[in-house]
Amino acid sequence: MRSSTSTQSQEKASPQGKASPKEKASQRGSNSITSIIAGNARQYGIMLALVAIVVIFEVLTDGRLLLPNNFVALIQQNAYVFILSIGMLMVIIGTHIDLSVGSVVAFIGAVGAIAMQQWHVNWFIAILISLAVGLLVGVWQGFWVAYVGVPAFVTTLGGMLIFRGLATVLAGESIGITSPEFRGIAKDYLPNIFGFWGGLDGLTIVVGIITFVLFVVSQVVKRNKTIKAGLEGEPVGWLIGKSVIAGLLIGFITYLLASSGNATQGGIPIILVIVAVLVAAYYFVLNSTVFGRNIYAVGGNRKAAILSGIDSKKVDFKIFLNMGFLAAIAAIATLSRLASATAQTGMEFEMDAIAACFIGGAAVAGGVGTIPGALTGALIMGVLNQGLSILSVDAAIVKTIKGLVVIGAVAFDLISKRRKG
Repeated sequence: MRSSTSTQSQEKASPQGKASPKEKASQRGSNSITSIIAGNARQYGIMLALVAIVVIFEVLTDGRLLLPNNFVALIQQNAYVFILSIGMLMVIIGTHIDLSVGSVVAFIGAVGAIAMQQWHVNWFIAILISLAVGLLVGVWQGFWVAYVGVPAFVTTLGGMLIFRGLATVLAGESIGITSPEFRGIAKDYLPNIFGFWGGLDGLTIVVGIITFVLFVVSQVVKRNKTIKAGLEGEPVGWLIGKSVIAGLLIGFITYLLASSGNATQGGIPIILVIVAVLVAAYYFVLNSTVFGRNIYAVGGNRKAAILSGIDSKKVDFKIFLNMGFLAAIAAIATLSRLASATAQTGMEFEMDAIAACFIGGAAVAGGVGTIPGALTGALIMGVLNQGLSILSVDAAIVKTIKGLVVIGAVAFDLISKRRKG
């Protein structure tokens, strides 16, 4: 009897003492979700901020911000932010800064315009010339920073003046672009090879479906690799939740793109394809190559990186080489959109790129930052640019708002570090 009573009492006490296997699994899943959210609080916070800003401007503009053609205009007009923020992120992770990119964009744009209009070279050759000039600019600045030891702030401050001056000499008042193929880079769309499906671009719908499928597959593969490595994978509920949210977002963007354009063309802008390719390529570089890991190592602790055998000078040189290359692409996109080169092109482009990186989570001290974060920051800057433009806000107010956003983003980063410390 005592044994039976003891057993019963232990069984009764069991729910209060030790959890059952099912409860343990539930607790692990709950803790896992909590830890995922806590570990990525900054990233999810930025995304929520982007959603909040979009909603606010959608209300303030009476629904005009997310009209299909306005959404495409947001991409086309702010492509330079997306492109430059990729390179600026690498610069900031490496503990540097580049104040010259706006001037470099103006200078390379002037060179490209002269090549087409005065030298009468083919538009594609002009693009190659522009890219070559961008690489030379990267070599110039990378040499002073990496091998002479001039601080990047000083080097690029000098570069800002040098290349703005050269742009003024080369472009004069303005050099117009007449090549329809070159101008189409910024304003045209991919060919409508599948026709229109119920008034929507068929190719865009196909690409949207493929994008969603690839997202789900990548998440499942990532989870399976984690489990095979003996670690706890993401809870299935979290995976499903992410997939549903991603599906809704991809579906909405697909609809906006598929219903954009005019009577002759619409769907996916060419410039969006260029940005997407650059994002994918540099995401791979930063996360899956030795060069990318070296950037984080040098930015996180330069002395330790050098002691471990990393050539920090070579890393710094390559960072600015890539920045020059991306500045050239931004120059091509900007010249194509504006259809003319002027000395004033690219004014404050560096501020937008730097702000995008800091908003996206890059650390002021270097060593921290991600491509998705920088892209989210660039989207926030793009929405601000587009929304304030639709509202016809005075340029002085726009600058004030952007300045406050930059200070706020950096202050948030510093305060967060102090709390963790």
